[in-house]
Amino acid sequence: MGLFMILFTLIGGITLSAQSSINGTLSRKAGTIETTFLTFLTGTLFLTIFILFFGNGNVLGLLDAPKWQLSAAFLGTMYLLLTVMAVPRIGVIATNIAGIAGQLVIGVVIDHFGWFNSLVIELDMKRVFALLFMVLSLYFIYRGNKRTSEESAA
Repeated sequence: MGLFMILFTLIGGITLSAQSSINGTLSRKAGTIETTFLTFLTGTLFLTIFILFFGNGNVLGLLDAPKWQLSAAFLGTMYLLLTVMAVPRIGVIATNIAGIAGQLVIGVVIDHFGWFNSLVIELDMKRVFALLFMVLSLYFIYRGNKRTSEESAA
């Protein structure tokens, strides 16, 4: 089962990169906020149909959830909006690496302190090195993008 979850997450990452690129291009014509709106509207319609046919949870349970847990919807919206803004300016790979680096940094903090009732996994040197390598990869990718765009402008 774990292997399938890794595969599903890998496929999710592939679709996220494709979506980032397409949304970045669309935002040049339709606008950043409008493109983000279209993505969430489409997702809402799709998930409404999915809930009707396959849902076995309780949508009204959202009304009983602690308010801080509902903030995840806002955070997801901000992520998508910022991604749509970044892709046309710095490219898909730099945007995705920056997003992943941000996820890893806050993930290490959340794990270390056990925030949001998560599993406590202390920060160790392996994790510190992993974060440093991620930031280093972002630096080299961004520098490579900058050099390529400067050469294209010349």
